[in-house]
Amino acid sequence: MNALTMDAVKKSAGWLVEDYDAVSRELSLRVGSQVETVDALSRHILDGGGKRLRPLLTCLWARAVGAVDLRRAHLLGAALEMIHMATLIHDDVIDQASTRRGRACASAIWGNTAAILCGDVLLAKAMAILGEDGDLEVIRLVSRMVVEMAEGEVKEVEVRGDFDLSLDQHFGVLRAKTASFIGCCCEVGAIVGGGDGAERAAAVEFGMELGMAFQLADDVLDYAGRQETTGKPRASDYREGQATLPLLLLREKSSSKRRELLKAKFGNGVTETEVEQISGWMAASGVFEDALQIADSHVSNAVLALNVLKPSKAKELLEVMARFSIERSS
Repeated sequence: MNALTMDAVKKSAGWLVEDYDAVSRELSLRVGSQVETVDALSRHILDGGGKRLRPLLTCLWARAVGAVDLRRAHLLGAALEMIHMATLIHDDVIDQASTRRGRACASAIWGNTAAILCGDVLLAKAMAILGEDGDLEVIRLVSRMVVEMAEGEVKEVEVRGDFDLSLDQHFGVLRAKTASFIGCCCEVGAIVGGGDGAERAAAVEFGMELGMAFQLADDVLDYAGRQETTGKPRASDYREGQATLPLLLLREKSSSKRRELLKAKFGNGVTETEVEQISGWMAASGVFEDALQIADSHVSNAVLALNVLKPSKAKELLEVMARFSIERSS
């Protein structure tokens, strides 16, 4: 992290922590339930930590366009985080995962049925918060995003096992299932802050580009990271037959013989030794650098979108978050 990044974080740390804590308090209040399993499972997910990226972006954009009263940003940010929590629960069931962030995932403890139903409860609670807020524009925006994200998840399932997936198809899935959500969080913040049309458009552009960069960096970590850092087995996507950017780039750089080897083990019982070998091929052929360069182009686009904003600590920290999205290790 460079000096500019550190300076921005230090200057903004006070109210950044304030936003994080306010959203966390809302989440703790809202996830509670008189139904024992719902309460225990939801708090297990909440206590698992996480970056709270989505609600913090909502708060930052509200601040960046001039919001004074951030109560709505905290409340709506909590609703958006609850939607995210619901998707994590469902994703773990779909992926048959046993751990998340180094801890047993909800479905591994309570079973798939309870996990799916509790994820549905969290989603319903998020919708209830939107109803309490009562802004029809925000309700429509978030509702459309949830539809797009859910359809993106289905698209991802449709292409599972497709070793010959094209880059355009892959990026289309990422825009729907990841980038649209982050774009929505940023736009909600701009709405809450009273942003004009240009600022709202910039918020969407920033969020979409940041979402793409974040997901591409995550896909690199899936192969280049270590389980003790990422909290999940290495090459999880390859094991599940999900083609992501590192594999697509390696495929194009490989001989026909190596492509056949990669295809034969794709989603078909790859061993730990073979995972190490595949990750080694990626490192040796420059795949990680190429993928991160593509991610960095999205970061640059995100930073350019901030040009419509007046100088502020919030604007500085939005740029920091964009750049950090591809420098992280987990």
